[in-house]
Amino acid sequence: MTEPVEFVNPFEDLSRSTKTPDSCLLVIFGATGDLTARKLIPAIYNLSKEGQLPSHFACVAFARRKKTHEQFREEMKEAIEKFSRSGIDDNVWKSLSDHIYYHCSEFHEDEGYESLQKFLHQLDNQLGTRGNHLYYLSTQPSFFPLIIEKLHKHKLIYPVTQKDKWSRIIIEKPFGHDYQSAVNLQKEIAKYLDESQIFRIDHYLGKETVQNILVFRFTNPIFEASWNNRHIDNIQISVSEEQGIGTRGRFWEEAGMLRDIVQNHMMQLLSLVAMEPPINFLANSIRDEKVKVIQSIRPFPKNIEQGIVRGQYGKGFIDGKEVIGYREEENVDKNSDVETFVAAKIYIDNWRWAGVPFYLRAGKRLPIRTTEIAISFKDAPNYLFKKDGYNIESNVLVIRIQPDEGISLRMNCKVPGLAQTIQPVKMSFHYSSYFGSTPPEAYERLICDCMAGDSTLFARADELLASWKLFTPVLEYWQNKKADSSFIYPSGTWGPDSSDEILHKDGKKWRLI
Repeated sequence: MTEPVEFVNPFEDLSRSTKTPDSCLLVIFGATGDLTARKLIPAIYNLSKEGQLPSHFACVAFARRKKTHEQFREEMKEAIEKFSRSGIDDNVWKSLSDHIYYHCSEFHEDEGYESLQKFLHQLDNQLGTRGNHLYYLSTQPSFFPLIIEKLHKHKLIYPVTQKDKWSRIIIEKPFGHDYQSAVNLQKEIAKYLDESQIFRIDHYLGKETVQNILVFRFTNPIFEASWNNRHIDNIQISVSEEQGIGTRGRFWEEAGMLRDIVQNHMMQLLSLVAMEPPINFLANSIRDEKVKVIQSIRPFPKNIEQGIVRGQYGKGFIDGKEVIGYREEENVDKNSDVETFVAAKIYIDNWRWAGVPFYLRAGKRLPIRTTEIAISFKDAPNYLFKKDGYNIESNVLVIRIQPDEGISLRMNCKVPGLAQTIQPVKMSFHYSSYFGSTPPEAYERLICDCMAGDSTLFARADELLASWKLFTPVLEYWQNKKADSSFIYPSGTWGPDSSDEILHKDGKKWRLI
């Protein structure tokens, strides 16, 4: 008699507790920058407050400005008071601040790394962190190879074969500015680091709702059974921001929306929505499936505007207040063609998604701040009510990434009464109302995972290179083609008309948000 086959759920690890982070020293390069004050130190504080930091831990800030330990600590206390999701508790801060230090050096100076090596060795012995070092490169990408080479030269990076202690690197985006630069950067980094030591951070992957995409898909058969081209009409991914570029004019002139949001954040969202189920929940199993999705995306047509369009915000109104256009912002070229809006139509040429359009849009100075994934299902093939003139709306499943994280489903119901009246209704789940607490900030989860050696929520090199390969022809086309006047859209609107035209050609329209 044949033995029954035991079903193994590859997602059973999701119900287990978070991996325990290892004792370690965290070194933040570029620690006087905005990211450290707004995100990194508040994240470390919140982890400490909730008992999620390892018992043996210290943070060393590495930057070029001259400061004392106490000066840096006082600045970080003010940052926590301003940016921490839970405010500041003086007792928690006192305990944590005693383990925050400041190290002043230029990135190119060997003396700075020599003194850093001695200081870290001293802290390892003092705190029992066992030589485990996590380096966070919160710097311009041009400094990545230099810093990593210096760390290796001064024996602050260990070979991956060393089992008694570890060294890991967290790299902030952007990872390159096109395909070839990303390839070159990867070659430089790979001289000194194994892929398992590199954690390319994308804070979108640390958001609770993004992490829930896989759980939602693969633990709810009623949805996964319909998650294909037989049942789904189209998928829309929107990243909308009310804010302009603020004081980041120099950065934005070099980046633009395609590099800053679409090539990384939106590709991560798309790959999680579209990927096949992995064989297990190990990091590389998940990332293998994500890579397959990106590699299956159909290249954009030679007539680029048929598949992707750009825009730039002009003056207009946000919340009733007049705002200036992009070209009037500080440190921006008055004739700049840099895009602050992108809309694209993408096809994934595989068995599951053949023929289903994925519509992406991302923009600044749009009416509201929101990030969402909207899955529109096909109409019933012969529904009974159309002949009677009823306007039956499609079922739409919406995954809200931010703000007000949650999931909603639109369906059609009969309105109570004697008449046969049909109306769409919405079922909604909100994280905050159901679980009674605000989800952790993305950086809290990502820093904790890195200390635990879990790379599931970090991008792998082949993912990023596949994405750059897709979008580099678009960047080259835009660089060589002057934008016309229709490129400008008024602030407070949903982008240029060309964004709507991409969908109108298919008989569709953007979802009203």
